[in-house]
Amino acid sequence: MTPIADPRSAMFIEERPWGTFEQFCLNEPTTVKIITVQPGQRLSLQTHSTRAEFWRILDGSLDVTVAQETQRASAGASFWIPVGTAHRLSNPTATPGRVLEIAFGEFDEGDIERLHDDHGR
Repeated sequence: MTPIADPRSAMFIEERPWGTFEQFCLNEPTTVKIITVQPGQRLSLQTHSTRAEFWRILDGSLDVTVAQETQRASAGASFWIPVGTAHRLSNPTATPGRVLEIAFGEFDEGDIERLHDDHGR
């Protein structure tokens, strides 16, 4: 599989008379989700073999793990998760947190390799 390039350098914000818009990708095969992580919950620590992911924190405060690094992130923070890189979202706070996820590459929920999962999957 051809490596998927980090698209963040091509993302931009454009001013308009009515405000702004932010462009994340253009004419690329992508899958877009908004993920909500409830208080005290976390996703499995996982990797993907056929897709890379871009995450943008929409609201709340979440712990974001990419490879060996975990950091607390709030609205506006963005992350690139290359193909095959371990990653996880956790919510240690008392309010839900939401993340925009744009998956680049072939999307298949069956490609998830769970390295650790609180829910026994």
